[in-house]
Amino acid sequence: MVAAGRPGLAALASVLAIAMLCGVACVGRGTAGQRTGNREQGTAQQGTGNREQGSVNANAASAGERVALDRVVAVVNEDLILESDLDEEARMAAFQPLGGQTTATRKELIERLIDRDLILQQMRLQPQPPITDAQVDAELGVLRKNIPQCAAYGCETNAGWEKFVAAQGFTVEELKERWRQRMEVLRFIEARFRMGIRISQAEMDAYYKETLVPAYEKEKVAPPVEAAIADRIQEILLQRQVDKLLDDWLTSLRAEGSVKIVKPGEELP
Repeated sequence: MVAAGRPGLAALASVLAIAMLCGVACVGRGTAGQRTGNREQGTAQQGTGNREQGSVNANAASAGERVALDRVVAVVNEDLILESDLDEEARMAAFQPLGGQTTATRKELIERLIDRDLILQQMRLQPQPPITDAQVDAELGVLRKNIPQCAAYGCETNAGWEKFVAAQGFTVEELKERWRQRMEVLRFIEARFRMGIRISQAEMDAYYKETLVPAYEKEKVAPPVEAAIADRIQEILLQRQVDKLLDDWLTSLRAEGSVKIVKPGEELP
């Protein structure tokens, strides 16, 4: 069964592009029954969309609380997308400093995660060397300098950065793993779709002046000079041009596979 409608695709492309601008969601997800992140996923045959979560959120555990349920919201070729995945994806929006500030709807988040999971499944068929810790740290080093909201936390220091990350509900290590996967997804998409695409200097200038500068001014933060982020602007514009190719490919993957959005209270097949 293929879910009808795909409002999340534009959001996916936007998130992927902005992620690269930040110098880029969720932790690695295997097939149903494999461990992902800090919890054990169930199987697609568990019978209901509600099931007991296999591990306890670290913050809740420290407070002596127990997270009882983590509902399945979608099944993608036997991979499970959970309510907690939607929550994490929504919180990751805080790390998109130069765009994508509009709050995504629940439906958009589900569609975005379905598309991402389809990409991850294809990536497993064509394994590549992992992104290194040094590469992730370099990207996050750029990121923390370019989030306007970070200024209030003093993100130029490690302690300030840790406070900002914690305010979004993550540890620094959790953020690194999510960012690593975003970087790997971008690498895969770029290798598959963007060959032959060229971005002119005029296009880059227009994007900087018409999109980035107003975004920074809205946050009352001085924008970086264009030359300092030119490579990342180019990545955004490149990603925009592959949207149609990506759309067609994901539509094909959905048609060939099995994608089901699980409504509250609905039993899984």
